[in-house]
Amino acid sequence: MWAIGLNQAVASAIWSLSYYSSPLLLCYLYRKGYLCTSKLVPVSQYLGTVLVCLFGVACLRGLGRWRNPEYLQFITILDETRRNHNPSNKRKLACYDFDFSYWPVDFSWKEVRGALLAGVSLLKPEPKHRGSADGMLNSVRTLPCHIVSYLIAHSFGRRMLYPGSVGLLQKAMRPMLQQGQARLIEEFNGQRNKLLACDGNEIDTMFVDRRGDASERGKTLVICCEGNAGFYEVGCMNTPLEGGYSVLGWNHPGFGGSTGVPFPQNEANAMDVVVQFAVHKLGFQLSDIVVYAWSIGGFTASWAAMTYPEIRALVLDASFDDLLPLALKVMPDSWRPLVKHTVRQYMNLNNADQLCKYQGPVLLIRRTKDEIITTTGPEDIMSNRGNDLLLKLLQFRYPKVMTEEGVRAVRQWLGATSSVEEASVYSSYEVDDDWCVSVLQSYQTDRETLFPWSVGEDMALEGRRQLALFLARKYMRNFETTHCTPLPHSEFYPPWRL
Repeated sequence: MWAIGLNQAVASAIWSLSYYSSPLLLCYLYRKGYLCTSKLVPVSQYLGTVLVCLFGVACLRGLGRWRNPEYLQFITILDETRRNHNPSNKRKLACYDFDFSYWPVDFSWKEVRGALLAGVSLLKPEPKHRGSADGMLNSVRTLPCHIVSYLIAHSFGRRMLYPGSVGLLQKAMRPMLQQGQARLIEEFNGQRNKLLACDGNEIDTMFVDRRGDASERGKTLVICCEGNAGFYEVGCMNTPLEGGYSVLGWNHPGFGGSTGVPFPQNEANAMDVVVQFAVHKLGFQLSDIVVYAWSIGGFTASWAAMTYPEIRALVLDASFDDLLPLALKVMPDSWRPLVKHTVRQYMNLNNADQLCKYQGPVLLIRRTKDEIITTTGPEDIMSNRGNDLLLKLLQFRYPKVMTEEGVRAVRQWLGATSSVEEASVYSSYEVDDDWCVSVLQSYQTDRETLFPWSVGEDMALEGRRQLALFLARKYMRNFETTHCTPLPHSEFYPPWRL
């Protein structure tokens, strides 16, 4: 039953291969002299003959499908599901692998918001204030930069940032994705759903319901946000799934069955409809939802936490504070102004800024051998951008604790290369955990609890250092492995709550 979409997959693979190899083909034809006027007509006639032959083969294969009883049964089930969209028909439809564009929409953003808008709100970079005449002159002067930035972002830039959106990679991973999807449906009774986002993109999701289990964990929904080459079929969704939680996974726009392209606005639009679906269709309260993200998924996860502050908790694994330092690392120094403009204008993944808008519990998981989100390499643990994410969060929430001395103590702890060295740094400052908890609880009881807190304002230097290290260890946990190693469910903890 999983072979229905084989013809479409082959045709799509041929088209993708032709599309991405066309520049090389044109260069070859030019060097051989086939692009001159005298030879262009025979070449075009030859290509036309090939296309006609391919079209004929496709037509013959298409006619053959109508004689296949299994295909006719699939068409019957699809038609019945469109007319009567009930769980029984959906379970039958889920047994077939076919073009997801034909799958009926299960939930639309319009069901909650009531109107189709261009997109949800994002945090924007602070605008530079200029006079009207100066601003006009600057716009004309920077017009070439804007054009080049647009071309970079919409060509190789987006594909470098989200390689999972490249068709050839998806074709190569197709057997693995099919296996993963079949496993979720057959072993975990997963429910596949199509969501319609506010920008018109269709989002491919998978929901595993554990609320009927005896464990209390099943009553908590974990929404998973994948990495830049991750799919819910084989991605981080498996971690909370093995831990016994109810899980909702989704694919980025342009990944798997999801349509569109994964620019920040489209990503936020997709995350918005996923959260709305969890609340209004699946029946979870926001206070029952934990958002879990791996790597670049930290952008949509932090956006959801910022936009829906009632969410219970946020877990960010192998994530970073800002895309710009990582983009500058892989591009030539001479491109620095262009890279900065392109990132800020089209790919502004400002995770730390969004995270600081959230008031709830947060857990950051740092991979100590991470080779992706470091600016110099895995051997330099201090170049891991997860460190900067932690520091920015602590400096916002506890500014009186995270003074120069507090930051220095936390940096020393972050620079530890092993758990033994980490414990040694912690004990060298004689941190009293019970005292730290009592100070924070006393502050929480006597004052407003919204961050930023002024705790530590009248505290001695040693006390601020102890609090800084205590908070750092509560907000971040180390996992001694590389960036792409799957997180074991035993390492998936709920964040610390005072």
